[in-house]
Amino acid sequence: MEKKTKILAIGDIHGDTGLVKRLAEKAVKENVDLVILAGDFTFLDQSTKNLIGPFIKAKKQVLLIPGNHESTATADFLAEMYPNTKNIHGYSFKKDNVGIFGAGAGDVGINYIKDSEIFNLLKKGHENVKDSEKKIMVTHMHPEGSKAEFSGFPGSKAVKKAIKEFHPDVLITAHIHEASGMEEQMGNTKVINVSRKEKIFEI
Repeated sequence: MEKKTKILAIGDIHGDTGLVKRLAEKAVKENVDLVILAGDFTFLDQSTKNLIGPFIKAKKQVLLIPGNHESTATADFLAEMYPNTKNIHGYSFKKDNVGIFGAGAGDVGINYIKDSEIFNLLKKGHENVKDSEKKIMVTHMHPEGSKAEFSGFPGSKAVKKAIKEFHPDVLITAHIHEASGMEEQMGNTKVINVSRKEKIFEI
């Protein structure tokens, strides 16, 4: 039987070190292989203290993307500062038969990037994992046409296009706090909003 990869995904931590501490404990208890942070781990690029450390102390591999609250430079800085931490904004990571790729940033805030740029970053990241048996795409923005649009914030055309072109098994998104915990199916892709509410799943 194939070994499954167990993942804890969370977005929009916004500097909440108490939440990080609780999640690091949960990651140990649930014996997860990977922790994915789907952007906005800071609040307007302020303190990054104790946001990654607890996961590293718990001996977990961390993958992250910047949200609209921090710069790509901050995400890069954290990935360089901590071992077993990788910024997958425009890049990818492989774990056994699972390929994970992503693009962060958003439509507002410090880290605004054009929608077309988000697609190019996803395309670049996907290139290295396109032959993986299972694929996870991580974005901060929700896709156009997803349930999270009930918030009044339109979704990303680029993320929707990437779902259609790259067929990830799972899409992890955040950004819309009110859509926290929402799950839906878009084509063959399961879309999970992990804004301030973690999701543990196996793939």
